[in-house]
Amino acid sequence: APIDLPGVKLSCNWMAACGEEGEDAALYDTVSAVAMELCPALGVSVPVGKDSLSMRTRWTDSEGEKQVTSPVSLVVTAFASLPDVRPTLTPQLQVGSELLLVDLGAGKNRLGGSILAQCTDQFGGEVPDLDEPAHLVALVAAINELRSANMLQAYHDRADGGLWSTVCEMAFAGGVGVDLNVDSVADLFAEELGAVAAVAAENVDRALAVFNDHGIGH
Repeated sequence: APIDLPGVKLSCNWMAACGEEGEDAALYDTVSAVAMELCPALGVSVPVGKDSLSMRTRWTDSEGEKQVTSPVSLVVTAFASLPDVRPTLTPQLQVGSELLLVDLGAGKNRLGGSILAQCTDQFGGEVPDLDEPAHLVALVAAINELRSANMLQAYHDRADGGLWSTVCEMAFAGGVGVDLNVDSVADLFAEELGAVAAVAAENVDRALAVFNDHGIGH
């Protein structure tokens, strides 16, 4: 959507089993990382939210007393007001588009928690992260510049499912086939932050120049 990051507000639902060993500290670290470090770096705020701090259940059966404790979790809903929704981009590809992957994971392709790891009964190791918040700020600015120049034909987020899922959804929406150039299977399934932008072939160099100008051309 055509937004600037300072116009985005977050509603945060913090969930933890307070009083259990280590859980209070884990909640503190999470709040500190999100509200005190990440949000100021992005220029977004958290005006509303709620907490659920008794995320445990206890019961007794024939084997004795048992307990299940939920790990610290955070559910975030982002919202923003728009003066005009018509410039909103969709994933619908057009025939002849060129696809550009903006990889905010900087090539790390961490597979922890990914669908690929789940399907192969693995944890997947290290999980994706936003290592450089400035890169996300730069991505929003670059996309807005390309949108204003009418160079973007389609756009889709990469983090929910990975590149394979992202491009399939774009292809399904447009009813087109796609050829991808990737270096490894991890490129397809790592759910790192990033986006796929579709531009006309004649605009590829101009689009790459815009990403370079914002410091994320690599």
